[in-house]
Amino acid sequence: MGKLNPTLRQLRVFESVVEQGGFTRAAEKLHLSQPAVSIQVKQLEGVVGMPLFDQLGKKIYPTDAGRALYECAQNIFAQLEDTEEVIDALKGVKRGRLKVAVATTAGYFATRMLAAFAGRYPEIIIRLDVTNRLSLLEQLDENAQDMVIMGEPPADRDLLATAFMENPLVVVAAADHPLTRCERIPLTDLQDQRFVVREPGSGTRAAVQRFFDAEGVSMRFAMEMSSNEAIKQAVQAGLGLGISSLNTMELELETGRLVVLDVVGFPILRYWYLVQRSGKRLSPVGVLFRDFVLSEGAQAECGLTSKKC
Repeated sequence: MGKLNPTLRQLRVFESVVEQGGFTRAAEKLHLSQPAVSIQVKQLEGVVGMPLFDQLGKKIYPTDAGRALYECAQNIFAQLEDTEEVIDALKGVKRGRLKVAVATTAGYFATRMLAAFAGRYPEIIIRLDVTNRLSLLEQLDENAQDMVIMGEPPADRDLLATAFMENPLVVVAAADHPLTRCERIPLTDLQDQRFVVREPGSGTRAAVQRFFDAEGVSMRFAMEMSSNEAIKQAVQAGLGLGISSLNTMELELETGRLVVLDVVGFPILRYWYLVQRSGKRLSPVGVLFRDFVLSEGAQAECGLTSKKC
């Protein structure tokens, strides 16, 4: 059996054809002619000894060999990027690429944290994805991100999670709600209230449900929303009470549009986590970001809780 020995140029062109879904769009992206792209792929098929694409109608799809080679190409280019960052780090240069995904709920503070990181290391290119919990877990499974910022990940996955900041969940109401004038509100007094909550599957919804179940209290989850922003708007409009992270409501609390209710048992204390696949080797840029987040998270927690740090 002969050795597989493609050139990096062939792999780069092939990778682009797969990602762009065709030769013409790949040629446009690479600033090459369409025949030049076709020639590179043909040569690569000769090296592999098997077809890399099937054509069905006007569309092309990678064959089994094509999918295997695409995964190989991605690993090769990722290794080259990591090696380049290591060499730059040895030279004292702080630049490279960072891929981070953030839970929608964490987007409020995480974007500020990333802005501060970018300000300190302007030569690092950051790719940010703000998405829901299910998508974050899928991306971790696929090793699509360097790191993820989210609530506590499930224990049955092979992940390394480090808590870096408190995430208190509080009950909020519109400023004119009658309960804003009450103190030490028993949970039983909330059973007749309508609640606006996150959709099933969100970390916040699961934590809230566990808390009420443990207390033996049944709540009226009257409306489900797919984002914290939607919950805040609904609560302000008087559609019900909300339960959300205190970290996401700085502006609304400062302007008096929302009020945190004094409910017995609240806040529910959770944490924000920096998560990566277990065993994943971080690049020097990844290590920089991890250390930055752990430091900034500790400082933010000191500011919120008046701890001595």
